[in-house]
Amino acid sequence: MIVDAHHHVWDLSVRDQDWITGPGLRPLRRDFALADLAPEASAAGVGRTVLVQTVTVPEETPELLALAQAHPLVAGVVGWTDLTRPDVADELARLRALPGGRLLKGVRHQVQGEPDPGWLLRPDVRRGLAAVADAGLVYDLVVLPHQLPACVAAAASLPRLTFVLDHLGKPPVASGALEPWASGVRALAALPNTVCKLSGLVTEADPASWTVAGLRPYADVVLDAFGPGRLMFGSDWPVCTLAASYGDVLAAARALTRDLDATGRRQFLETTATRVYGL
Repeated sequence: MIVDAHHHVWDLSVRDQDWITGPGLRPLRRDFALADLAPEASAAGVGRTVLVQTVTVPEETPELLALAQAHPLVAGVVGWTDLTRPDVADELARLRALPGGRLLKGVRHQVQGEPDPGWLLRPDVRRGLAAVADAGLVYDLVVLPHQLPACVAAAASLPRLTFVLDHLGKPPVASGALEPWASGVRALAALPNTVCKLSGLVTEADPASWTVAGLRPYADVVLDAFGPGRLMFGSDWPVCTLAASYGDVLAAARALTRDLDATGRRQFLETTATRVYGL
C-alpha cells in the first residue's frame, strides 16, 4: 500500500489561502477537497495519506482533524500551532482531545516565510519544539536552502524530536544549481533524527518543461544522504497540479528511485512514512 506523505486541501469559502497570489498560482485559486483527491490516489495505488496544514491560523488544524476522521484515505495530519506560545504543551493536548485528534501526527510552521534565518533557534521556538517532542509528535520543516544550517543546529540540539524535511528543502531545480543546498541537506541527513520527503520537485523546476532527468541530481543527493529508510514519497497535491498530474508525480518518483531494491522501494513508498508518522 503506497502512502502519500504530503498533500493539502482547502475551501476558499471557509478561509482564504493568502499565499496563492500572482498569475503563476492562479490555477490553485479554487477549492480542493478530499473527494477530488480520492479517485486520483486510488487510481495510483495510494491507500493512505498525510494531510498537511497550509496556513498559520489556529482554526485550521481542528478542521483538518475533523476532515481526516471522516475520510478513510487520511491516516495522519500535520497541523499548525504557535510554537512560541508559553502554553504550547497544553494546546497540543487540546488538539489531540478534539474529534480526530488521534490523527494528529506532527506540527509544521511556514519557516520559509520567516525573515530571520535562525528562527528555529530562538529560545521560545526551541521551547515549543521540545513540547512537540514531549507530545510524541514529529516536526515538519518547510524551509529554503539558506535556512538549512539552522535546521541542522535545531535537530542536533533536540535529538529526541524527529525532523521531517519537506520538499527536499526546496532546491533550486529551475537553475540547475546544487550548492549550497546539497551540502546543507547532507549535513542535516548526518543526524539520525532527520527524515526527508521526496516531494515538491516538479514545482521547484520549470513547471512547463521539467523532466525526470532534470530532477534526478536532486533526488540522487537525498537518496545518497538519507537512504530509503529515511525517505518518503509525497505528492504535494494540489500544488503539484501546476506542473503535473497526480499520477505523473508518482511515476516520476518511481523513476527517480528505480535503482532501489524491493525493500528500498517499499520503504520509500510505504514503511518510512508509516513508521515516522505512526500511521
